Amino acid sequence: MARFPAVASLAALACLAALAPGAPATAHAEPVAHDEQISFHRWQTFPQWRSGDRNGTVAVPGPRPFLTIGRAAGTTEFTDPHTGATRTWEYATWTSPVRSIGFGASELVASWNADTPAGTWLQVEMQGTYTNGEATPWYVMGRWASGDGDIKRSSVDGQGDPYSTIWTDTFSIDDVTRGVLLRDYRLRLTLYRAPGSREAPRVFQAGAMTSYVPDRFTVASSAGHIAWGRELPVPRYSQNIHVGQYPEYDGGGEAWCSPTSTQMVVEYWGRRPSPADLAWVEESYADPQVDHAARYTYDYTYEGAGNWPFNTAYAATYGLAGIVTRLHSLEEAERFIAAGIPVVTSQSFLASELSGANYSTSGHLFVIVGFTGTGDVIVNDPASSSDAAVRNVYRRAEFEQVWLRTKRHRADGSVASGSGGVAYVIAPTWKLLPRVPGSDNW
Repeated sequence: MARFPAVASLAALACLAALAPGAPATAHAEPVAHDEQISFHRWQTFPQWRSGDRNGTVAVPGPRPFLTIGRAAGTTEFTDPHTGATRTWEYATWTSPVRSIGFGASELVASWNADTPAGTWLQVEMQGTYTNGEATPWYVMGRWASGDGDIKRSSVDGQGDPYSTIWTDTFSIDDVTRGVLLRDYRLRLTLYRAPGSREAPRVFQAGAMTSYVPDRFTVASSAGHIAWGRELPVPRYSQNIHVGQYPEYDGGGEAWCSPTSTQMVVEYWGRRPSPADLAWVEESYADPQVDHAARYTYDYTYEGAGNWPFNTAYAATYGLAGIVTRLHSLEEAERFIAAGIPVVTSQSFLASELSGANYSTSGHLFVIVGFTGTGDVIVNDPASSSDAAVRNVYRRAEFEQVWLRTKRHRADGSVASGSGGVAYVIAPTWKLLPRVPGSDNW
């Protein structure tokens, strides 16, 4: 397991680290106001793809514009650290315009949607400027392919400078009290293909969530009343029925909360792997698409299936659009439910902090599928004994607290991180997303 930044990244919140009764919650101060700053920006239109610095890449117009390799910029050798194999690849790059954040950010998570046919893959990097005028290095945010036959998709460990560190999928300022935060950033996409191949990656969108969420143990509950009494018919899958299956992918099903949640949403939109896609799964296993999702979200460096952008990128291989962002409140989540869009959320809690959960976790994901008539949260919780038991109702105030806080107490009283409202938003490309403050081009 990776060490955790002040505001939990995916590495902090991979999945159920402990399923055990929790100690009574420590008393905290009164709830604080929602004082976070969150921005999300993505590049996805034909003019946006043309606005960047292109070195061998070309923007292709159409109903869903994309970036791909035109004439390769050159060739390079890459040694996959997970297989030791060295191969020669043609490559081309696209570098986005500099994106001003509008505030000093302490975290950034990039996400992307792409097709990578066999013999192709891509690398996503970010580089930014701190508020003191100094530049970050070019940080690798992910090496990704939809399959696992050419490279092993992975994050990159050991990246950092005097002010920041990459924690699996998250750029994080090491110490915000020093006053040096992230002022702007740009993304660089490097697209690879086998020399002489006519196949190439096609990137449909790339973007990043930037945020500053102050340290907080408590948050104020939102009023809502936007989607009370509405529940979406999201399929229900349990990760726990997969315990012991394919331990090479993060130890098996008990750690598969993220891909199980992602698969539920993919199938809500009417998409799923084909029988041919699932032919590798043991025939006796129920819900083989969950095993499939775990394999094809697996991060070979992190050694887990919970890499946030790898999950949304997996969902996008089914013709959907997926992003990793943060939301400010359950009220914002209600706007998505009202629009017919389920939301995957990341949270950590003691059993005593979320009534009815009956387990404690240092990091877990599940799907908000609706709200009761009194505003409590209806979720598909994959940490359930069976598919039939996946639907759960959690108290609104408790849920909002464990999801939005950035600090929490463990059962032994020590302090740990919380996700600060991290969410996956996955929907068809034609679906109009609700307007969320700070997200300028959803």
